[in-house]
Amino acid sequence: MEHAEACHPVAARLTTALAGALVLLALLAPDEVSRFTPAAFISIPLDGLIGVTLLLLLPARARPVAATFFGVALGLLVLLKLLDTGLFALLDRPFDPAADWKLLDDAMRFLAGAIGPAAAISSLAAAVVVTTALVILITQSVQRLSQLMARHDGTAARAVVALAALWLPCAALGTQLVPGVPVAAEGSAGYLQHRHRSAGPPLLTPHAVPTNADVDAFGNLPGKDLLSALRGKDVVIAFVESYGRDAVENPEFASQVGAVLDTGDRRLSAAGFASRSAFLTSPTAGGGSWLAHATFISGQWIDNQQRYDNLPSNHRMTLTAAFRRAGWRTVGVMPGNDSGWPESQSLGYDQIYDAKDMGYKGPRFSWASMPDQYTLARFERTEHQAQDRKPVMAEITLVSSHAPWEPIPRLVDWRAVGDGSVFNSMSAVNDPPEAILTRIPIRVRADYRAAIEYSLSSLISYVETYGDENLVLIFLGDHQPSPIVTGQGASRDVPISIVTRDESVVDRISQWGWQAGLRPNAHAPVWPMDAFRDRFLSAFGNKPVNDPQRAGIKVR
Repeated sequence: MEHAEACHPVAARLTTALAGALVLLALLAPDEVSRFTPAAFISIPLDGLIGVTLLLLLPARARPVAATFFGVALGLLVLLKLLDTGLFALLDRPFDPAADWKLLDDAMRFLAGAIGPAAAISSLAAAVVVTTALVILITQSVQRLSQLMARHDGTAARAVVALAALWLPCAALGTQLVPGVPVAAEGSAGYLQHRHRSAGPPLLTPHAVPTNADVDAFGNLPGKDLLSALRGKDVVIAFVESYGRDAVENPEFASQVGAVLDTGDRRLSAAGFASRSAFLTSPTAGGGSWLAHATFISGQWIDNQQRYDNLPSNHRMTLTAAFRRAGWRTVGVMPGNDSGWPESQSLGYDQIYDAKDMGYKGPRFSWASMPDQYTLARFERTEHQAQDRKPVMAEITLVSSHAPWEPIPRLVDWRAVGDGSVFNSMSAVNDPPEAILTRIPIRVRADYRAAIEYSLSSLISYVETYGDENLVLIFLGDHQPSPIVTGQGASRDVPISIVTRDESVVDRISQWGWQAGLRPNAHAPVWPMDAFRDRFLSAFGNKPVNDPQRAGIKVR
């Protein structure tokens, strides 16, 4: 190798320059796509200065081992940054090594469903090969630079002293050549400290503290004291995927989505329905829908996988369990689930309809296994119109507005829905959710808006067509869409609405201060999502002696 480089000095210098550029890129690369600009690489990284100093101080025999160790550590740091970049882009949070590895099995099953088992395994193998090669390449780059310093240790020492002399005053003065990019970068230590804070429980304000699972004042109430004001009602809780506050407030979406809600409100009012709306703050953004569902039905703040996994074993009474105890038939209609859910009984469901139980014969719409209109029609035929039934409480997940938001089905006559084959002509592509990363943002946002319009139109049309005096519909978003749609720093608020013909139901929530209509505005109340369970149980049933209702939830 040395002989080859001696024969090709230009190639040797180019290789060394590329090695230096790769190491500098690894040290300074940000963990968010929005910050990945040329300006991000004009800083002096502290960990680079420390690493070079240590290599210069070590005995010659120890340098290759130390260089290998530093290279592997830097390679692993780059992999962590890449994982953070992906999760920030999709979920608005960094990668959590303690919890997110548990989702690998779910991710593989999801990928297999989107592109096939063989392609999913090939993708995983390719990812392993690429990441391993990246670590090896960075390690070899550090080793090469270490060898260069060994040959020119005096020059390297003087360079470190000069850069350190520049770094110290820049750090003390907070010098920035480009706004937001300090000349004296903290390096890996600062990055790891920052991501530790970012990965901590979000939104744990005094109004959104995780509930102690052992303290559940409603848990011991008998069925006769639960939800007595809703006796005889069919209660439908519909989660609209990715229906976030931006859908009704961001100027890019608000006029069109707002028009759907306003028109729907007029149509439903003409049919005798009243509605009230507000916002809830979700524990997640961009994805992780199950965390929001669990938070909403349990009254606990569930913002990570460990808390979710612990939910079935902590014996917390969910809204579903409360309805079942009070005499309702409880079902979950979850077309996004492609496998069994053994914990459903412990959470209060009498029956779960997942994708394989829905009898759907039409096409997939990218990630969505079936259109929302079919999901609602199937529930109507199977449960709502069943003969000699008890009142039903249903949790329905509407997935047509799940990323990547294309293709989007169209509403058809409800009598024509049938087995779903009527939708065959509407699905042309079958892209996985991550396809949004390769599309131009303006297209992604347009697709998102259209998908939300379709999901909301399906719900409104369903109520118009099948709603009666006994229907109480609660529909809400599970989380905001990914930052690709909202931009960085968006709130985690989601709209929630209650629709009913029964004025007594509206009267029961009059003290909540929710706004009339289907579209909450900027002045609507905002509750943490875990507050809903207690307030709902208090409004429609007897309160326990030690009422856990949060009396001081602020409106912002």
